[in-house]
Amino acid sequence: MIDYSILDGKKASFFTLGCKLNFAETSTLGEMLLSHGVKRAAKGEPADICIVNTCTVTAMADSKCRQAIHKIIKDNPEALVAVTGCYAQLQPQTLSDIPGVSLVVGAQHRSELIPQICYALASKDSHMGEMKGEEFFPSCSHGDRTRYFLKVQDGCNYYCTYCTIPMARGRSRNGSIASLVEQARRVAEQGGKEIVLTGVNIGDFGRSTKETFLDLIRELDKVDGIERYRISSIEPDLLTDDIIEFCAHSERFMPHFHIPLQSGSDSILRLMHRHYDTALFRYKIERIKQLMPDCFIGVDVMTGTRGETPELFDEACRFIECLDISQLHVFTYSERPGTKALQIPYVVSPKEKHLRTQRLLELSEQKTHAFYERFIGKTAKVLLEHSSRLSKPMNGFTDNYIRIEIPNRPELDNQIVEVLLGGFNKTNDALCASLL
Repeated sequence: MIDYSILDGKKASFFTLGCKLNFAETSTLGEMLLSHGVKRAAKGEPADICIVNTCTVTAMADSKCRQAIHKIIKDNPEALVAVTGCYAQLQPQTLSDIPGVSLVVGAQHRSELIPQICYALASKDSHMGEMKGEEFFPSCSHGDRTRYFLKVQDGCNYYCTYCTIPMARGRSRNGSIASLVEQARRVAEQGGKEIVLTGVNIGDFGRSTKETFLDLIRELDKVDGIERYRISSIEPDLLTDDIIEFCAHSERFMPHFHIPLQSGSDSILRLMHRHYDTALFRYKIERIKQLMPDCFIGVDVMTGTRGETPELFDEACRFIECLDISQLHVFTYSERPGTKALQIPYVVSPKEKHLRTQRLLELSEQKTHAFYERFIGKTAKVLLEHSSRLSKPMNGFTDNYIRIEIPNRPELDNQIVEVLLGGFNKTNDALCASLL
């Protein structure tokens, strides 16, 4: 029998590293603790419980996690420090060996974290929780922004040669459509207007419930009160024509896609064990633009992977340059223990990786600037976000994900307003706008 009363009156702090999915899961863990009488520690106030949700997507991410944990322990010397997430799943002993870490629970067993915290508080014992097994941990987060992040899927059955996520997150699984629709309804009741659908491989939705991602978005589209949905990231081979066409005709699913490419070279895609080629990727972009000419398309690209010779990188750049896309999310390849990529002989030097990353970041800036420029002088509907200070402008996003700023009007927080889009702001990362 778990004695949850031991949590009553405790103060907790939460620390999240990594992706939007992690933030959604941390938010849910926080709500679970609050339901048992735990209070959030004020900023700078020592906590009784510290929860650290970790990331392991790169070696740099591992390092940042360890640095964060050491600082948290230093700032909260009397706290029970519980570490969970992907890094905890893959390297539990490494984290458990850090002096001051009380509890390590893997990403696949987050639902056991609260009972494990109760046990650790009662026994004053440091230990590792269960690491094996797979479950779906429902999560929905709302930070200091207007958007909610709804986790619809977890895990991945794609074993790309460079990636450790299937080892950290497990096999693909998901919540039921009925349960996710209910969560969306609760968001609407709380006044939320925009939901971002998150997951590890959300196009693979339905593995554990025999449903489909298309079925899911059709049902979410019917939820009253939610005015905007965005799809966080979807693999090109799982982005079907039916999904594209549905989004094109939906008033609630925004003209905004994020699609992983990883490389514009078919040779590299084969080395990565990706599930598509450049011809399929080009077709998906063209089909989206045919139905939604103003659609914002973000694309993930990785530089410096094993096997990426200068010739293949140039080939990849030429392909990306010709795509009608809006932004690149550029990642520098990081060697990960246990991945098949380590068997590929050609290694790119750190200096060359940096140069390639910079080249693609510059290309991304050019494409984003050109995309924004097309809409100067046009009107758009924007969901506004509050600013931390009255002296700072408010920000928001158009339906097709153009970031805008207007003079601060606190009463317009979380409101959808119509604006006239002007020129670029001082930092060149948003368009100035005026209310109509």
